[in-house]
Amino acid sequence: MNKIKQLWKEIYGTSSDDKLQDFISEIETVKQEISIAPNEAEWYKDVTVYSIYVDLFNKNFQGLENKLDYLQELGVSCLWLLPILDSPGRDAGFDIKDYRKVRPDLLDFKPQDEVFDAFLEKAHQKGIKVLFDIAINHTSEEHPWFMESKKSKENAYRDYYIWEKDDKKYEDARIIFYGIEESNWKKEGDEYFFHRFFDFQPDLNYRNAQVLIQMTRNFLFWLKKGVDGFRADAIPYLWKEEGTDCENLPQTHNIVKFFRAVIDYVRPNTLLLAEACQKPKEVVKYFGN
Repeated sequence: MNKIKQLWKEIYGTSSDDKLQDFISEIETVKQEISIAPNEAEWYKDVTVYSIYVDLFNKNFQGLENKLDYLQELGVSCLWLLPILDSPGRDAGFDIKDYRKVRPDLLDFKPQDEVFDAFLEKAHQKGIKVLFDIAINHTSEEHPWFMESKKSKENAYRDYYIWEKDDKKYEDARIIFYGIEESNWKKEGDEYFFHRFFDFQPDLNYRNAQVLIQMTRNFLFWLKKGVDGFRADAIPYLWKEEGTDCENLPQTHNIVKFFRAVIDYVRPNTLLLAEACQKPKEVVKYFGN
């Protein structure tokens, strides 16, 4: 727990200590509620990983469950599920509109606990670990947070995203989809919101400590269900700082370390894999804890 507190201080100083204290109580509660055993140490070094789009492999989770024997015969011991969380699907599922719901079509439009939870249990019974993709730098513009954020400048979710009166801030941040996107800013009403990817994927504002808490809660939600790991998409862009290219900043590393520390405290040996499409000298900084 000391590591969690220290990382929080390195990110936010002491300005949000009250929020941290309340959140620590939540973390303790989740830790007590988890009844499943922790994973084996460094299990990821010895598994054979099979990466799939569930719908393209066999339609939905029921179809995937029906193929578990086949996958086991192939020697598969870990399934990496490409985006499964609820999404409009404008960016292959990396535009998430609900972090705690699986896409309804992958559930055959049945209750999530009846389908996904059952699949997860069956996979574990066969010795197969399960991890999935989660985009945490941005959301879909259809996410309830953003839907609320754009309604007014005074509501509680406004600061979940980055809003400015013009499009001049963060001029040193490259346009990742150059040729498709003209700018990292999109006008909404009389202000602009910031996005590093498509303009329907507004970037989250991790300067707001509540955003870090909410995203950590999403990890905790899936940990309680027994998910064995996460591939976190677009990690290098989490923190924005004027006068920089807004990539690989120290605060970004501390945010990832914060996720890692909370996960380790609640369910040790859960995999957290950071996607960092960067130069090798930057990539190596994401290894370890």
